[in-house]
Amino acid sequence: TAMAVNPEKTFKFVVVGGGIAGVTCAEQLASQFPSTDVALLTAAPLIKAVCNFKQVSKTLEEFDVEERPSSVLEEKYPNLRVIQSAVKALHAQQHVRLITVDGLEIHYEKLCICSGGRPKLLTQDNPYVLGIRDTDSAQEFQKRLSKAKRIVVVGNGGIALELVYEVEGCEVIWVVKDKAIGNTFFDAGAAQFLIPSLDTDKPERAATCKRARYTIEGPAATQGLAVGGDRQGQRRGLEEPGSALGPDWHEGISLRGAEEVSHRVSVEYQSEVKQIYTHQDFLLSPLASQTADTGSWPVYAQLTNGKTFGCDFIVSATGVVPNTEPFLHGNSFALAEDSGLKVDDHMMTTEPDIYAAGDVCTAGWEPSHLWQQMRLWTQARQMGWYAGRCMAADVLSETIELDFCFELFSHITKFFNYKVVLLGKFNGQGLGLNQELLVRCTKGHEYVKVVLSGGRMLGAVLIGETDLEETFENLILNQMDLTPYGEELLNPNIDIEDYFD
Repeated sequence: TAMAVNPEKTFKFVVVGGGIAGVTCAEQLASQFPSTDVALLTAAPLIKAVCNFKQVSKTLEEFDVEERPSSVLEEKYPNLRVIQSAVKALHAQQHVRLITVDGLEIHYEKLCICSGGRPKLLTQDNPYVLGIRDTDSAQEFQKRLSKAKRIVVVGNGGIALELVYEVEGCEVIWVVKDKAIGNTFFDAGAAQFLIPSLDTDKPERAATCKRARYTIEGPAATQGLAVGGDRQGQRRGLEEPGSALGPDWHEGISLRGAEEVSHRVSVEYQSEVKQIYTHQDFLLSPLASQTADTGSWPVYAQLTNGKTFGCDFIVSATGVVPNTEPFLHGNSFALAEDSGLKVDDHMMTTEPDIYAAGDVCTAGWEPSHLWQQMRLWTQARQMGWYAGRCMAADVLSETIELDFCFELFSHITKFFNYKVVLLGKFNGQGLGLNQELLVRCTKGHEYVKVVLSGGRMLGAVLIGETDLEETFENLILNQMDLTPYGEELLNPNIDIEDYFD
């Protein structure tokens, strides 16, 4: 049902985007100013809400992400209006005008853009190339997978990692441009630790996730990202993507292919997709005679390592591009090198009274030497929360310091059924040769890596139930000189927690 909104509407605060950053920012503003009108604009019918939030330590936080109808927010905050409509244009200089695709004109005093990112697809408009970014595309993927015998997955980030582990009953060719899997998150050692999980049968699933999940049936469903045969939908999808997936998006959807095998993944390292051929083009190309794989497939991927694979479809899980599209025309936002809206340490863009948070923005301040932006769930929540606080401080003419969460990078997640904790410069980012690594690994149980420089701990990767996260977080934050401890730091027979208590 279209909301009855008169063509012009004025709000003190307007937030664009129904993902984690936008919802967190809108909630923050609505609760700080209970008698002020706040609007949240979202292109999709469902919003993403943070639930079961746990502060694990000073900087580490864990939470689930749930899709909910926007009415849930409006019931919780009577001063918050959720308007389901995509933004068509922004007139930043006239300061007060957002135009939506339905022709609404929305005036704001302060605006926060949280429009997220969209998948960097290998190629646009190819029905055999799927991007996975939001719930609709995950459902489309599931539907196509059920008939598939082999798929090619391209990418080495979080979604690719989860995907290759979760898919069953289908052969997976995993194309990784690096020397090791998952190199955004960990080093080759950690990759070696995880690799055996791809060959073993997975542990039986625990009882299904108890969280309520909403799916939208009927015409509304086409408003997200339609992938595949519906070409029209694909183009429309690019304009109005839904929000990104939750950290356990594969829970509750069955990722099974058409084959009897449970788990078959082969990794092609240090290679990328050079060209994609349709069945027809492939038969006409010289490759057809050179390729050992003679089966007949709908699509073929030729890799830079010289191999060619036929498959049912290709999954492009190669990261995101900041979704700035509708906001740039006619405005003069400063953009960062990665095309994100550049924000200062108060999350302000270069246009007056316009803030940004989450995947759409790029931190333009001089970051702490232990923090880096990575476009993850946890950062979307932190940035959305902090942007709301900054907008409030500005309205109330208060000063506000850069939040503590930007002191130390920290992220907690799960890969291949192991708990994974990342702290600080966990991959020695930017340290060059000036670093020393300590590693402890118990096959099938845990992997611990510490990054030291000048005797001080600057980062750590913890895989498995190590219970070391708080101790290591403290050692990184207080920059204590650890030279005297040397290798003993990771001696499994010393209870390091007691040691530094």
